[in-house]
Amino acid sequence: MANSTAPASAAPAAPAGGEGGETAGTLDIAKRGQPAPDKGFTDPAGRPVTLAAFRGTPVLVNLWATWCGPCVKEMPTLEALAARTGDRLKVLTVSQDRDGIDIAPTFAKGGFTRLQPYRDTQQELGFAIGSGMLPTTVLYDAEGKEVWRVTGGMDWNGPRANTLLAEYLG
Repeated sequence: MANSTAPASAAPAAPAGGEGGETAGTLDIAKRGQPAPDKGFTDPAGRPVTLAAFRGTPVLVNLWATWCGPCVKEMPTLEALAARTGDRLKVLTVSQDRDGIDIAPTFAKGGFTRLQPYRDTQQELGFAIGSGMLPTTVLYDAEGKEVWRVTGGMDWNGPRANTLLAEYLG
């Protein structure tokens, strides 16, 4: 559904499938400066965790699901981003799949070694972030404040992503 009156905080998406097949979701800065939600999710070992545990390092939180084609498509670029940025940026992929859905095959098939299978089976973090769309990726600075968010698929190795992340990867 097209919206001819997009909010001023949203930058129009670049055409999907640009040079090299790059995709670019919609950038939104409306919540810049707001603290990260304190809603819990689970770490790869099944222990409860919140985004506060990652303060001190910029965190890129990607909300995804196994049934979401654009989510699965962008995961390899998130893996490459995590490998490229090392300790300068924590890349968290947080599944929004319900309890009982096995997300391990997605990680095995992708050969992911940097991304870890965080889960939000009750969608508490997802609802608190509040985009209403998957994938949604939010950058929080080292103090846990939102910088921007991207809704929709993104090539996290492309020039647009590099520009968005440049300040945090300097």
